[in-house]
Amino acid sequence: MSLLFTLAAFVIALGILIVIHEYGHYLAARLCGVKVLRFSMGFGRPLFAKRFSPDGTEWVLAALPLGGYVKMLDEREGPVPSQELELAFNRKSVWRRFSIVVAGPAANFLLAIALYWALFMVGVPDAKPVIATPSADSIAAKAGLERGDVLVRINGEAVQSWQDARWRLLQLTVDHAIVIADITDRGGRAWSKSMDLRQFDLEGLEGDPVARLGIRLYRPDAVVGGVLPGGVAERAGLHAGDRVLEVDGRAINTWDEFVIAIRSRPGETVQLRITNNAGESHMSLTPEPTPERGRTIGRIGAEPLVNAEEMKNLFTTVRHGPGDALGLALAKTWETSIFSLRMIGRMITGDVSWRNISGPVTIADYAGQSAQAGWVSYLVFLAIVSISLGVLNLLPVPLLDGGHLMYYVAEIVIGRPVSENAMEIGQRLGLAVLLVLMAFALYNDFNRLFSG
Repeated sequence: MSLLFTLAAFVIALGILIVIHEYGHYLAARLCGVKVLRFSMGFGRPLFAKRFSPDGTEWVLAALPLGGYVKMLDEREGPVPSQELELAFNRKSVWRRFSIVVAGPAANFLLAIALYWALFMVGVPDAKPVIATPSADSIAAKAGLERGDVLVRINGEAVQSWQDARWRLLQLTVDHAIVIADITDRGGRAWSKSMDLRQFDLEGLEGDPVARLGIRLYRPDAVVGGVLPGGVAERAGLHAGDRVLEVDGRAINTWDEFVIAIRSRPGETVQLRITNNAGESHMSLTPEPTPERGRTIGRIGAEPLVNAEEMKNLFTTVRHGPGDALGLALAKTWETSIFSLRMIGRMITGDVSWRNISGPVTIADYAGQSAQAGWVSYLVFLAIVSISLGVLNLLPVPLLDGGHLMYYVAEIVIGRPVSENAMEIGQRLGLAVLLVLMAFALYNDFNRLFSG
């Protein structure tokens, strides 16, 4: 995936989310009778500016596309002609000011609802919740889950796809709950398996917490389907039909495990134990170092043997009618919002590592990966980030929308606006908090980038 493709996917996503957020403020301001002086997409030097009527809003595209703003007529920011005083933001009632500010995050939530609603109606292709062999000594292995088991219900809630199952398990993991998984095994028999997550360590949540339970999506066996002519695999003697049993003495059950082992050893000699019709044998090969997204990985030029009929039976498309789809979209947006708040709370209390905070580099990487995976994945990515943006902006931190809402709530309670001195102190504290969060996010971004 090229850097240019990733940047394009990121800029498009950012543009959509920012425009939707700021348009929420803009529309609410107009409905509340406030004059909007400027609608800016981005910060810094204007690249494009256009006013469509003499006294109308100036529409601006600025040089730094990492945000945006809506500038309203306000006596606190400059002199206002007497004939326009009734159009000033500061002259409006506290309830109207509250509505204008809350409209930005609300627009992000509405965007997520609209995206999920469309996706649920069109149908989202996904893998069925069929699990791979649980890792040894994992919670899933101790519960008796086995390769090929299909998750049917989790704590009484039906799951139709792998993403349904992952989302439900992730919620229960954070809750330290006892999980009752209803499954059907490869023979079609129904079972109930219990997993006790009350002592599950959330500190490692940065990776894949569901995988840490021992639950991974079923993948093809580590059987070679073909090799690249002249590639490392062919030169080493790998052939179609060879099953990889071990890499450097470590057991390999799926093709994904084999790929991970090879990718992690660029330029290093590895020992394989394989089996085929002629019996077991050993061989050594050296994965070719290959650059990928700022790091070097190993490749050998081999592809898996895929049973087309088996893979077809492992996928499903879940569709819903308009009414059911809207209900599911509302529930999904609500659950994701609450989960985001709970994760923030867990980070504050120390139950979850601050390494989970992501910055623009990680978000750009996710944007590129989701766009490459297809429009469905990209729209899901947009919905998730839109919800995150809405939740973040509602936090009671000065400089964010939530900070302004906090002042307005105080004004409603005490019956008068918060003093300028109190607001100035709040602005400084809010700036400090945001700078610390940005520092954490950028550190985590570059740590992930350079550590792979």
